[in-house]
Amino acid sequence: MKKMKALVKLKSGSGLWLEEKNIPEPGINDILIRVKKSAICGTDLHIYNWDEWAQKTIKTPITIGHEYVGHIAALGSGVKNFTIGDRVTGEGHIACGHCRNCWRGKKHICENTVGIGVHLDGCFAQYIRVPASNVLKISEHIDDDIVSIMDPFGNAAHTALSFPLLAEDVLITGAGLIGSMAVGICKFAGARNIVVTDLNEYRLAIARKMGATLAINPLKTSLHDAMQELNIHKGFDIGLEMSGSPAAFNDMISEMYNGGKIALLGILPRATGISWDKIIFKGLTLKGIYGREMFETWYKMEQMLLCGLDISPVITHRYHFTEFEKAFAVMKEGNCGKVILDFEN
Repeated sequence: MKKMKALVKLKSGSGLWLEEKNIPEPGINDILIRVKKSAICGTDLHIYNWDEWAQKTIKTPITIGHEYVGHIAALGSGVKNFTIGDRVTGEGHIACGHCRNCWRGKKHICENTVGIGVHLDGCFAQYIRVPASNVLKISEHIDDDIVSIMDPFGNAAHTALSFPLLAEDVLITGAGLIGSMAVGICKFAGARNIVVTDLNEYRLAIARKMGATLAINPLKTSLHDAMQELNIHKGFDIGLEMSGSPAAFNDMISEMYNGGKIALLGILPRATGISWDKIIFKGLTLKGIYGREMFETWYKMEQMLLCGLDISPVITHRYHFTEFEKAFAVMKEGNCGKVILDFEN
């Protein structure tokens, strides 16, 4: 069989291994994609570091990665509406198609979800095999780098667009890459003020480039002072929790306006203490976010990009896939935006 290079979680412990593997054969309803570029996600960093979550979740050996852009190299015999050579990306969550949520159009919360790069071989390789139902053609007017990060952009879009944003004051806790992309979406959708909090000055700078009204380090500038500067007297209308920080989340709850709405993407520690009395007495709405709505979020993402939304400031580093150790070192330091690996050259 023909061979390819892949970044494999070969065994327990920190790191990845550059291996030679067989190029996968597409099944009847599969598509084989020649990967052009992949982006490193926080999930990939968890697997690289082999933390507690990774140890419980990942079965080695496995090729990781789930954010990519590439071209179709081969089609299963049952695949329609695609052509060899099409430029594509893919939804990283594979839904079962037969549970209650799949039947009622909520595949993003399928009870039997399987994750590419987590449960199945992923895209940190020269080729990836994906079910045709998860493959999407994206407009040629959108740059390859941007297409390679459509998966996390979808997380940001799903979170930010959970509630109406027009003329609202928005608080985003966490200026990571998804939080910063959410800034751009909120601005694009007509939010009045967008305040972002984070402890990382590098990422706060990216949030400012994405259009944040204020991007602050809460250890240096209080939310109360930021609100006074912007004439936000009663509290924030919309909260987007992207940090996974108990302190940041409780600050958000304290500064929400009565009847406010919060979308939760960040994963809070199990022992997090929550100000439930404030949630109840303020009449706040909390919504948990997982992945992207399949496939309405994808439609909105593409149309926002085609209509002028620019998320390119979040991409800060690019490496050849053989330089993956450098790429992960930058990710571990945290002074970066999105890091992209080139698998084509």
